[in-house]
Amino acid sequence: MNKPKNGKNIFADKATFILRKMLSNPGRKWVTRDFTGENGVSLGMAQGVLEGMSKKGYIERVKKGPDSFALLTNTRELVQDWTKAYNFELNDAHTYYSPDKNIMSKLKDYLKDKEYCLTLHSGANLMTSYVVTDNVHVYFSPANWKKELLDLRQQLDLKELVRGGNIHIIRPFYKNSVYFNTQTIKGYRVASNLQLYLDLYQFKPRGREHAEYLENQLKEKGKNLYES
Repeated sequence: MNKPKNGKNIFADKATFILRKMLSNPGRKWVTRDFTGENGVSLGMAQGVLEGMSKKGYIERVKKGPDSFALLTNTRELVQDWTKAYNFELNDAHTYYSPDKNIMSKLKDYLKDKEYCLTLHSGANLMTSYVVTDNVHVYFSPANWKKELLDLRQQLDLKELVRGGNIHIIRPFYKNSVYFNTQTIKGYRVASNLQLYLDLYQFKPRGREHAEYLENQLKEKGKNLYES
């Protein structure tokens, strides 16, 4: 499914760095080296992903020898196909319970020096206040997962229930790219608008509704869904 010549799925983790960069600056003329180097992908992956995107009609490749470039020409179809290939349930969710009404603020204070970002309704609500919920979903992926998760639970007194809960610590499926273009809203680190949209789109309850509302709100403010 959507695999370029090197066998990589263009909606796989590292491959999406290319999609995310292109969507964040849709009018730019891109060359392969824009996606390589430090914090980038290999030359082979960049070439393969661009080839796959070209075959699907998401980009136009202009061949001018050393001045060749790629231009993103079909953002809507790209994102819609991405929502079909990705589902939030691909993430590894660890669910706990807290009766504390200030748990989000305490979670923010605990994670302030660590890499994290809020997503789903708890992230989007900081912009929209659209869905009333006490559920908190936060991406967190420290190197020493078990130790850091245990410490977080102990510090915030999170309870493990037989079923249910309201605090969801998410070990991301997109372990390398989920933090691309994170944004700070009301003191919280939040996933990019694009990642929020992807996470919400297939999520129940009310995920697609919230995703579409978020997109419309951004449009009304003259902002692009893909930029943060």
